[in-house]
Amino acid sequence: MTPARRMPATIGRNGVGYGSSSALSLNQADLLDSHQLQQAFQQQLFDQIPAGAVDSGDNMIHGRADTLVDELESKSCSENPDGTSGDDGQEEPNQPPNKKKRYHRHTQHQILELEAFFKECPHPDDKQRKDLSRELGLEPLQVKFWFQNKRTQMKNQHERQENAQLRAQNDKLRSQNMRYKEALSTASCPSCGGPASLGEMSFDEHHLRLENARLRDEIDRISGIAAKHVGKPMVSFPVLSSPLAAAAARSPLDVAGAYGVQPAGLGADHLFGVGAGAGDLLRSVSTGQLDADKPMIVELAVAAMDELLRMARLDAPLWGGSAAGAHLDDEEYGRMFPGGLGPRQYGLRPEASRDDAIVIMTRDSLIEILMDANRFAAVFSSIVSRASTHEVLSTGVAGSYNGALQVMSMEFQVPSPLVPTRESYFLRYCKYNPDGTWAVVDVSLDDLRPSPVLKCRRRPSGCLIQEMPNGYSKVTWVEHVEVDDRSVHNLYKPLVNSGLAFGAKRWVGTLGRQCERLASAMANNIPNGELGVITSIEGRKSMLKLAERMVASFCGGVTASAAHQWTTLSGSGAEDVRVMTRKSVDDPGRPPGIVLNAAISFWIPISPKRVFDFLRDETSRNTWDILSNGGDVQESAHIANGRDHGNCVSLLRVNSGNSNQQSNMLILQESCTDVSGSYVVYAPVDVVAMNVVLNGGDPDYVALLPSGFAILPDGPPGATAAAQGENAVGGGSLLTVAFQILVDSVPTAKLSLGSVATVNSLIACTVERIKDAVCGEANPQ
Repeated sequence: MTPARRMPATIGRNGVGYGSSSALSLNQADLLDSHQLQQAFQQQLFDQIPAGAVDSGDNMIHGRADTLVDELESKSCSENPDGTSGDDGQEEPNQPPNKKKRYHRHTQHQILELEAFFKECPHPDDKQRKDLSRELGLEPLQVKFWFQNKRTQMKNQHERQENAQLRAQNDKLRSQNMRYKEALSTASCPSCGGPASLGEMSFDEHHLRLENARLRDEIDRISGIAAKHVGKPMVSFPVLSSPLAAAAARSPLDVAGAYGVQPAGLGADHLFGVGAGAGDLLRSVSTGQLDADKPMIVELAVAAMDELLRMARLDAPLWGGSAAGAHLDDEEYGRMFPGGLGPRQYGLRPEASRDDAIVIMTRDSLIEILMDANRFAAVFSSIVSRASTHEVLSTGVAGSYNGALQVMSMEFQVPSPLVPTRESYFLRYCKYNPDGTWAVVDVSLDDLRPSPVLKCRRRPSGCLIQEMPNGYSKVTWVEHVEVDDRSVHNLYKPLVNSGLAFGAKRWVGTLGRQCERLASAMANNIPNGELGVITSIEGRKSMLKLAERMVASFCGGVTASAAHQWTTLSGSGAEDVRVMTRKSVDDPGRPPGIVLNAAISFWIPISPKRVFDFLRDETSRNTWDILSNGGDVQESAHIANGRDHGNCVSLLRVNSGNSNQQSNMLILQESCTDVSGSYVVYAPVDVVAMNVVLNGGDPDYVALLPSGFAILPDGPPGATAAAQGENAVGGGSLLTVAFQILVDSVPTAKLSLGSVATVNSLIACTVERIKDAVCGEANPQ
């Protein structure tokens, strides 16, 4: 038997010896058998293994621990004078005394099972680790350290990828910088061809110098971020997590043309609220096309959120009251936010407003609508004509939208072909605040998607949501944009300049009306006594869904969107009729063929409320509706959509003058109104199709061609009306009349001039009848 070797002292984390040869000598063999000694020593060895000191996830334990355990086995055998094992005391005559027991590494099956479980759950709890160890024949401690080191390995790989991307971008900027330097060094006089002196510098050369300075700052910023990544064991962004570093370095938001406002202490609370860190947000940001811009995007989101919260909570002198809601004081804003988006863009007009309201919807439901582009466009269909989510950078933490980050684009509209739409490409960021409120902020990302002509720049805008009792919420909305509105028709300029067209008052008013509409759809305590009320829950939901699609189709088909090609027919200037054709093919919600859209906007000296009450009243419909042929119109069924009696969905039946003829055509009509405007939208529907809908059937297959009216105020109360003439006084209405008519059931057919002339005559006759009827009521003889 070989003589017993001395066991080297094992040093713990704090430099204290866990054991020595004297502590484990043969003099204490009667206190610990070899099996107990092996377990105690192996536990000490595992405790000393650092989480980041491994190269792979599957061999991290046995690459280091096997050697130590083998040494333990050898020492245990050498210190046993009887030559017996520590388990049963029996000799093994076929095994040499100095033969060490070899421990095998994880099998391929164990590795595959661990890898598969890691993909589903990178952080298993104690119970899951015990189950895995029992299934794979491993110790729970081995499973624990395998997962711990696998996570470290994944972090290291992610760090290497980000470092490579930063280096590539740095090299690209350096090469661009060198090209600009060469261009400046070889600059020549455009007149004589000789070297250009300082006084002869052209505009292009001056622009190159400015661009060179900007690129130099960009290089310094990216180089600083890359330098902070090198050698770090974890993915982190000190620019965000370190307040001192953020204050010492120049903000990338200035360089990117974004927000130079740097909140004090960009730590955990600024990104996620209470109990979360900046690293969590950045690690949750998915890789994609905007991967290289993640640091700038996150900082932009934090700065925009800080500005929104301050603008939503502060009052005078930052905000002043007006008829269209609170309006921003530009001088006070410049003093309070000196960085902001930098100087105002030339040719863009600032437009800011704030308003609040209490709506009948829970806080969580509002957050879900705001963070879903499709649902957001459906709720705000009168304001949003198109909405899409380009990339989801973060879905939030802890199963909520706290920290959610999305890149979106939307097109905002006013229901008139005389007001161009506003397109915006922006970042949407959701955050839970320590005071229990939620905030959702939008901010433009124009520098990430260069545009030759910038017409709408979205400064920090959004809403602050506070939970109220009984399922209500208080919403404070802030709208702050810079726009080029020179293309707006003079008829609508007072409305647009007042902020009522795109401002916070319109957003809050629409949200309140839609919340009441959704509450009505879910109501189950409808009384049965009132005649014509639809009490079936399934029937109500189907009919409201059909009406919602009808209103969205009307609003989307009447605006001056970039996707629409309007043709102006001859008219009297401001009251020109604009037409547009569409081909409907394989669309179950539209009849197949060629659809002609015709719209006209004009001013009348009647208040919006009186115009709305006149147009929605079925008893006065035969005075302006040519298609009713002078017959009486009666309401067959209706659904109330809120506290205002004007908000309802109705099913109308037209009775012809001949009592022997029974009409198979019904009219579905929705009328809605709020502080920002009113709508009366209708479409003819088939009796059979409506019976299916009223019984809870699918309304998506009901073909609709909606027509109707959009009624807006001509400006803030007390303002001068935009119309011309002797009666041009405040309190008038801007009325848009729009028709959608199927002129040919063959989609490939050509549009005839006769069809256009017929539609033009129809809309002109309708306008004259409305003017005569409304103005006649206002000025009775």
